[in-house]
Amino acid sequence: MAMTEKQPYHKGDLPALLLQAAEQELEENGLERFSLRATAKRANVSHAAPAHHFKDMTGLLSALAADGYRRLVKAQTKRQAHVGSGPVDQFVASGLGYVDFAEAHPALFQLMFASEKPDRSHPDFAAASLDAYGKLEREVAALYPGDVAADRRTILLMTSWSVVHGLAELIISGRAEGPLQLSSRTPDERDAMIRAILLRVHEVKS
Repeated sequence: MAMTEKQPYHKGDLPALLLQAAEQELEENGLERFSLRATAKRANVSHAAPAHHFKDMTGLLSALAADGYRRLVKAQTKRQAHVGSGPVDQFVASGLGYVDFAEAHPALFQLMFASEKPDRSHPDFAAASLDAYGKLEREVAALYPGDVAADRRTILLMTSWSVVHGLAELIISGRAEGPLQLSSRTPDERDAMIRAILLRVHEVKS
């Protein structure tokens, strides 16, 4: 929702307010039309506020993408809290959370993974993205306890990521709707379809 009236805030809340406005601007107008001025206007603050807190547009978009990675992990963790503690259930729930996040925030998802606008060496971006990657590493490793050759583990990891990320991309772009018909399925049927796809990657039983 756009902020059309002056909103009271504490000084420490302004960065969060600007990130919220930046995401709204990104979702509604796209990256090509994104600007610090439009973000400030949407947040109903001075034009200098985004630059003061984030230096420039790259800094703001890097911070927004970093926040996206943290929220992605939260979406995965939320799904995992509602299933069993076994590694298969946890892996699948994490994948479902990944797709949930992409569907709920497609523009932010593209900024995080496909855009060159964020500075991927920015400390906040680097830390948040590595945390998300580390989560996937641990979940794949849990599926294969014991000794697994390093190259084999890497192949399993990258295959897992490729499948869940590619599936998310296909869903949010609409290209998966034809074969999967997810919009006409119940939530349980949708989850079962995604689960079956994710488990095809690994030598595990559902």
